[in-house]
Amino acid sequence: MNAQHINQRKRGRQAADIPVALPPPGFVADREEAAGRVERLLQYQFRDRTLLEEALTHQSADGGGGATSSYQRLEFVGDAALGLAFSNFLFLTNPGLGPGALSTLRAANISTEKLARVAVRHDLYPLLRRNCPRLDLLVGQFIESVKQEPEDDLGTVPYGGSVVKAPKVLADIVEAIAAAVYVDCKFDLEKLWKVTRWLFEPIITVETIDEQPVTTLHELCQKHGKVAQFKTWQKGGITAVNVFVGGELVGIGSSEQQVIAKLNAARDALGKLTSGAKKQVLTMTTTPGNGSGDEVGALRECKQKLSELCMRKHWPKPFFK
Repeated sequence: MNAQHINQRKRGRQAADIPVALPPPGFVADREEAAGRVERLLQYQFRDRTLLEEALTHQSADGGGGATSSYQRLEFVGDAALGLAFSNFLFLTNPGLGPGALSTLRAANISTEKLARVAVRHDLYPLLRRNCPRLDLLVGQFIESVKQEPEDDLGTVPYGGSVVKAPKVLADIVEAIAAAVYVDCKFDLEKLWKVTRWLFEPIITVETIDEQPVTTLHELCQKHGKVAQFKTWQKGGITAVNVFVGGELVGIGSSEQQVIAKLNAARDALGKLTSGAKKQVLTMTTTPGNGSGDEVGALRECKQKLSELCMRKHWPKPFFK
């Protein structure tokens, strides 16, 4: 085989290694039109449209160092502003809820997964000025994955509902646009909430929050005389959660937020326990003993569930002797 044939085969292998890209999500080249779409979406006219152009510019535009600033500074402000706006809203609409439950609701409503679906629902990514084919590929895969889900899930899934991880850029766009409104209206938090609130509908409430994976997992395990145990640790700003049943690892989840990481892990465990991959864990028999690990875990779990029930019912916190 001569050198020419060898080089051709090398090029063929290299081409085969390149992932096949889905059709790109699109791009609105006319920046006036892109800004106009956001204003029509929000029903808000910007005093300073340069804020909106900044919010719709990725750092990869102009080779990453162009004259136009990227959304990074605005995203920083938007993250904090939306967190405070949701804190105010949840505090006022849930007068009997404690700080732990309020934190859970806030985390669910402003999680990357939830905000990414907001961006998909309102078709915001094509408005973003960028120059990153890899980003287009990741976003395109997520959009295609979300399209396969029930329509109602598009705005309500706070955790890893899609088989494709939500690209952070989608959540960043939402936060940057919110920040542009916030700065444009002179940091009026009430005005920001009035302009942007409807984007996040349906807002996840204490009645609708999808903690079902955790509850369903506990119920499934109890039905088979088992106990689900969650082990949590943090590394590099990411919280990781492992789920053990009968001493065997059955689920893994991670997120920047501990609540979401636990939901991810519970969902992963449920999928494996019900699909058959780890189904035998539920049917494995354990040797009874005095104060075994499973028995101690079951007692701890019962106490926890009773405490959570009392909190939801606004009853006095239980004490044990």
